[in-house]
Amino acid sequence: MNNIIVPVSICVVLPVLIVAISSYRKINNDNRRTQVLIKAIEANNEIDAESLAKTLAIPRKSRYEVLYSRLLRGCIFSLVGLFMVIFSIVQICMGTEPSADPVTVPGVFGGASIAVGLSYLIVYFVSRGQVVNKEEK
Repeated sequence: MNNIIVPVSICVVLPVLIVAISSYRKINNDNRRTQVLIKAIEANNEIDAESLAKTLAIPRKSRYEVLYSRLLRGCIFSLVGLFMVIFSIVQICMGTEPSADPVTVPGVFGGASIAVGLSYLIVYFVSRGQVVNKEEK
């Protein structure tokens, strides 16, 4: 019985708690913003409620910030994956069996990391043209 408690708590309870805490945080932030707006409207001290609502709104990233964060993630994932694959190849050259853990684990995770990094870079290069074209119009 004791052997099953730890895996169940890690696999079931922990994700549920993470989702619950993040949802509670978002709801709490929204409630605080709403209370500030209600107090400002009730006070009616010549405060523009629309400008206050814009000030308290959740900040959004600009198109260029999103674009450059994709480029950064693509470079990071690609370089980490490339390093892991090179490490795996060096292990094979040093005589380690290809089916051994020091070779297969970095090779598999490195390949997956390269795939994720390349997908970010592809999205960056495709969306770069769209962002530049929208800014020119």
